[in-house]
Amino acid sequence: MIVTAPSPIGHARVSLEADEAVHVLHSKSIIAYQGSPRNREDRFMDLGGAYRKKKWIRSRLQGPSMFVLGLPAGFSLEVLDIPERSSLLFDFRHVAFFTDGMTFKSKILKWKTVWITREWVRMQFNGPGKLGILTVGGMTSVQLDPVQPLFVDRTALIAYPEDASIRLSVYGNSLASQHMNVQWEIRGSGAVLIQTGSPDKQLEDKLTDDGFIKRLLREILPFGSVYIK
Repeated sequence: MIVTAPSPIGHARVSLEADEAVHVLHSKSIIAYQGSPRNREDRFMDLGGAYRKKKWIRSRLQGPSMFVLGLPAGFSLEVLDIPERSSLLFDFRHVAFFTDGMTFKSKILKWKTVWITREWVRMQFNGPGKLGILTVGGMTSVQLDPVQPLFVDRTALIAYPEDASIRLSVYGNSLASQHMNVQWEIRGSGAVLIQTGSPDKQLEDKLTDDGFIKRLLREILPFGSVYIK
């Protein structure tokens, strides 16, 4: 299998040999396909009780074929090699595809966590095989420590080890904790996977010199969007 995901063009091209197949979890992201029509088979997948009514669909694509995945603006595709036994729990929304022969199981999160993060389920994959991961920006790994906690913005955490100690938290003094997003506080062994795109929209505005005053003037002045850049 060959995966080409040029950044930041916004797409990924996947080429499959005759003996290869992948399961695409975001079926509507397939914007082009070249191969026998019979080589695509869609089916429902069970992600546990919380998602049974949602009827999540996955598409199995068999080689020889090629398909193109359209990626959301600002997203990248990373491909991971998953060993026969892996303890990583993935946010399934980030999983673009996994190769045929891999197995997975779902883990429903605690209601307290769901209430704050709107995240219902995590998925554990076992290989050997390849996993396609959608990330905002790039992706990096950080090694955990059994004693020293690692704090990760709740929107940035893609995967963590199943046996890690994890809870929702904030850190720093009173001012810091009031102005940050909810964090995952994690301890344990192994590594976590984090997407590196910044969730700070104000930072983006500052870097592009698109401040509040300019946005306000564009809205209230006639032809403001034309004259104010």
